[in-house]
Amino acid sequence: MTPEVQTERTLTELDHARLTKLLAQTQRIASPASQAMHDLLENSDVVEAPAAPATLVTMYTQVQLRDTTGGEPYKITLCYPEDAEPASGFISVLSPIGTSLLGLQVGQTARWRLPGGEERSAVIESVLFQPEASGDYTT
Repeated sequence: MTPEVQTERTLTELDHARLTKLLAQTQRIASPASQAMHDLLENSDVVEAPAAPATLVTMYTQVQLRDTTGGEPYKITLCYPEDAEPASGFISVLSPIGTSLLGLQVGQTARWRLPGGEERSAVIESVLFQPEASGDYTT
């Protein structure tokens, strides 16, 4: 199943360009993740990296999430597929949760489906690190 792609998303120009290229490389394999990313790229507002709010989830942003059903908060870092290490909290942008988080801001709720079809959601409680907020506009 695909993650829920909300239309109110904001991406930096660099993230948009890199993800468009990544999507072109993965288009050979039709998948729900590819379609969800395509929809996200088509429907997002694009801003220059220095204009990205510090509360925005961009690539390599570390966020603190809390499942909407309760429980302890948890941290993940959004990354490209080649850097994904789920056991260490590095989650691919092409995973259902990764696609659902990209372009959202603190206070918003990400919604996605697990491979088995179970619906999940989490509130973005805080951005712990964002490359753009630290002045890194090229990572």
